[in-house]
Order: sequence, then C-alpha cells, then structure tokens
Amino acid sequence: MEYRVKIIEKEWLTRNVIQLRLEKPSDFSFIAGQAIEVAVDNPRFYGERAPFTLTCLNTENYLELILKVYPDHNGMTLELSNLNKGEYLIISNAWDSFTDMGAGMFIAGGTGVTPFVALLRQHKATNNLSESKMLFANQKAEDIFLYEEFRQILGKNFVNILSREKTERFLFGHIDSGILESQIDNRKQPFYICGPDNFAEQIRGLLLELSIDKDLINIGY
Repeated sequence: MEYRVKIIEKEWLTRNVIQLRLEKPSDFSFIAGQAIEVAVDNPRFYGERAPFTLTCLNTENYLELILKVYPDHNGMTLELSNLNKGEYLIISNAWDSFTDMGAGMFIAGGTGVTPFVALLRQHKATNNLSESKMLFANQKAEDIFLYEEFRQILGKNFVNILSREKTERFLFGHIDSGILESQIDNRKQPFYICGPDNFAEQIRGLLLELSIDKDLINIGY
C-alpha cells in the first residue's frame, strides 16, 4: 500500500544531512527499527524508490526521516533536499530493517546512525537502555548530528570517533579492533551495526575476530 504524504517540516541538521517530518496517515503504524520506501513526484524519478529508516516513534503524530544529501550524484537525495514544506512524497508501508534485540552496543558510521535513533528513543521510553553504548564514527565534529539528544540518552556511553579532525573531546581514527576491544564492556549483549558502503561487514568481521557470537550481530537490511 502507498500513501501520498505532505512535508510538514524540513530542517538541515548539518551541511549535508536533512530531517524531514511528514504528515502521518491515520491508518499508518510501525515499530522502532522499521523503514519505508520513498518516491518523489517527479517524472525523472518515475518508478524509483529509496529506503529510509523511520527515526520517530509510532506514538508521534508525524513521520520523521533523516537522510544524507549527495549533491554530486544528482539523484534522489538531492531532489528530496530541494523539496519544501507543503510538497508531497509517496511512501510505502513500513517493513523490518533492524530487529530490536534490546539494549546493546550500537556502532554507526555517519548517517548509518539513523536506524538507531528510533531504537534508542524506544529504549529510553520503555526504560530499557541498561548499559547501552554507541560508537558514532564521522569525519569531523561538524558532521555529528543529534549530539545533545544522544548525550542525554546515553551519557558517557555516547562515544564519538573522528577520522579527519583531532580534538580532545573525541577519539581519533577509524573504528578498528583496538577501539572495539577497549569500548566493549559486555560481550554477551546485542551489537547493532550500520554505515556506508561495506562499513557493516568490516565491523562484523572485527567483532567475529573478537569472538563475539554471530547471532548477537545485527546489521539490518
């Protein structure tokens, strides 16, 4: 089933990441960790759809998406970034992206963090955070979004790693076996991984090398 929904809010979170809030159809429901397919009303993109994870909770009266814009690709994300409040998108029903396995370690690269936004918000709402921790990898500090909210949810367990900027506040480099070993406090908890390109598979391989049970590793779609 498809829905035609209006953009009710648009906000740039960083220089290349936008947050869209959409009107929520009265018969639309979903759970944290689910995604939708999005299409734009433009003949150039006829038949083209892209998946995005919903970052809000079903208790909200809107739907929320966070996405990275790639201007050089001249594709759908650029088209989405050019839309304004009051314009329309076509969305699908929600489908499973990440399975909620409970409190755990979240490992994200850039906008790969988006599937974890709703999961963490849900865990907070249900007091199910326990000792959850998130490793958030970006190039520079200016690329980090939702920083204050993640800090409020996770406190000291919100750990940032930058690959192209050194600062006293954050770790420097790329997520490797050394960083993982130093940050993992519980090897029996779920591990959620999402990021660009082959990020998830690389991190999964490192976790397996550290003897993490493969059944605890969740890399979503």
